[in-house]
Amino acid sequence: MRVLGIETSCDETGVAVYDSGAGLLAHLLHSQAAMHAEYGGVVPELASRDHVRKLIPLLDQVLIRGGRGRRGGIDGIAYTAGPGLVGALLVGAAVGRSLAFAWQVPSVAVNHMEGHLLAPMLEPGGPEFPFLALLVSGGHTQLVAVDGVGEYRMLGESLDDAAGEAFDKTASLLGLPYPGGPELAALAKDGDGNRFRFPRPMTDRPGLDFSFSGLKTFAMNTIADSPRDPETRAAIARAFEEAVVDTLVIKCRRALEHTGLERLVVSGGVSANQRLRRSMGALADKLSISVHYPRVAFCTDNGAMVAYAGCQRLLAGAEEPLAFGALARWPLESLGPPGAGLKG
Repeated sequence: MRVLGIETSCDETGVAVYDSGAGLLAHLLHSQAAMHAEYGGVVPELASRDHVRKLIPLLDQVLIRGGRGRRGGIDGIAYTAGPGLVGALLVGAAVGRSLAFAWQVPSVAVNHMEGHLLAPMLEPGGPEFPFLALLVSGGHTQLVAVDGVGEYRMLGESLDDAAGEAFDKTASLLGLPYPGGPELAALAKDGDGNRFRFPRPMTDRPGLDFSFSGLKTFAMNTIADSPRDPETRAAIARAFEEAVVDTLVIKCRRALEHTGLERLVVSGGVSANQRLRRSMGALADKLSISVHYPRVAFCTDNGAMVAYAGCQRLLAGAEEPLAFGALARWPLESLGPPGAGLKG
């Protein structure tokens, strides 16, 4: 089955074609980061309008690159329906469902976080089920036991700020440009690791939930009480990054020991962080387990993960009715098996 995937949940327009036999055939991504940088964060109305401008040209290019002309021999269409910005989601949902109607092929609504969770399956030697997944992005920090596609058990999640959100907010406090997470990681490379020590939140108590708002406040107070020279800023960035990474690793270790799972998936925008990858690799070596990531290009939002997740559900017989919708909130554990449709 050849599936067209459309991603418009926030500030990136992603389109891809995935073939269940041949793998990923083509993908393109347009980032709105430069447009939103002027405002220090995503402006929903601007995001929606930019998706309207960029989606159809990207579709044309991807379908041609997919190898079979403008329609591309598409057998089904997958579009992100949530969670995310409703206006942005509706752009992709409207285009995806309309194309499916015009081409007389099935369409399926894809949960954005399921796309991230399954993104490592696009890589050679991807993980087999079951596995533990750490989904870590700007909007979510979650630990999920995964028994199969649609078979998810939430083990822990952030009670306030997600890790990626804390990265971006701390970067802003340091005067770094948007998007701040990668900028903070770059600055942290030059930081003195012995100068500051930040807390590892919620690691001194049982459980698998996360909380990063207090760490962000600790960083804010440290910045306010410290000189603004480059060396100090770099040391603060490193201390903050190490605190987040250590917290994620500690919680993953607890979850692995609790579940007995021997495979770990780390996905989402923060999974591109190199300090996190090194620390998770060390944990995997210590526990004799395997750890899997998407390629760096597929850590952030993209059409390839939507096409892959949608393909699994379409192959199982899922299909949306002619009416379509979008969900600002769509809990991952509410999905059910691949034959289930859109439900919040």
